[in-house]
Amino acid sequence: MSARTGVVVITRNRCGELLRTLDRLADLPESPPVVVVDNASDDGTPEAVARAHPGVGLIRARANLGAVGRNIGVSALDTPYVAFCDDDTWWEPGSLDRAADHFDAHPDLGAVTARILVEPGGEEDPITPELRHSPVEGPSWLPGPALLGILAGASVLRVRAFQEVGGFSSRLWLGGEEELLALDLAAAGWWMCWDERMTIHHVASEVRDARRRRRLGIRNTLWTAWLRRPLSGACRHTWATLRSAPRDAATAAALAEAAAGLPWVLGERRPVPAEIERGLRALEAPRRRSPARRYVD
Repeated sequence: MSARTGVVVITRNRCGELLRTLDRLADLPESPPVVVVDNASDDGTPEAVARAHPGVGLIRARANLGAVGRNIGVSALDTPYVAFCDDDTWWEPGSLDRAADHFDAHPDLGAVTARILVEPGGEEDPITPELRHSPVEGPSWLPGPALLGILAGASVLRVRAFQEVGGFSSRLWLGGEEELLALDLAAAGWWMCWDERMTIHHVASEVRDARRRRRLGIRNTLWTAWLRRPLSGACRHTWATLRSAPRDAATAAALAEAAAGLPWVLGERRPVPAEIERGLRALEAPRRRSPARRYVD
C-alpha cells in the first residue's frame, strides 16, 4: 500500500540535528516518503544526508529560500497529504496515518496540527492550552478543536489545499510565515483543527539566531495583519503586538522593515470574510494570556 502522507523538511547548517530527525522518520511504521530541501548549507549537510539516508529525496537549493523551500518539497511529492517537519522535530509513530484518516474522512479539512512535546523532558509545549481550548467555532464533524492557524513544523496539510492558496509566501521568508497561509486557507473554505492524539517531538535547536527570528516574526505578523484583517482588526493586532514586544533594536528593525513593505502590503491587501475576523477576535484574549506568544529571545 502506497503512503498517503509524505514528509517535507527544510534545513540549513544543522547537520547533526537533521540526521537525528531523519533517523526517527526512517523508523516510522507509515514509511513516509521524505523530501529534504537544503537551504544552501555550507556545513556538509547535503553530503551527509546522501550518505546516511540515500532513500531520502534531497533538493539542494542554491540560496537560502526560507519557508519557500517547503513549497519546493511539496512539489516533489506525489502523496495527497504532506507533513511538515523541522530539522529539530520528529513525528510520533501512528500520527501520520491518523492525519491521513482524518483527511480521507473529511474532504473540507485542510490542515491538522499535532500536540508538541518538548524534549528531553516530554512536557507539552506552552502553546498547547491555546490549541486545546480554542474558542473558534467550527462544524461538528471536525476531529478536534477548530483553529485559525497552523504550526509549520507540527502540522499535516492536504496538498491540494496548500497549493490552492500558493503555499508559503516568499516575501515573508521565515518567522511566523504560517499565519498568512492559515488565513488564506480559511478564506478559501478549508478547515483547520488540532488533534491531541497526534504527536510531534521537539528539541529546540541551539543553532539559531533568536533575535533575528524575533525581528522577522514581528515584521511578518504586522504584515499579515494588514494584508488580511479589516482596518479595526489590523489596528488591534498591531497595538497588541507592539505592546508585547521588547523595546530594543530588534523590535525597532522589525518596525522599520514592516513600514518599508507597506506599499507591497497595501497592493496585496485582501481582508478575510467577517466570520473569520470574528474567530480572530475570539482568539485575542487567549493569545494575550499565552506564554507562547511573548516576544523573547
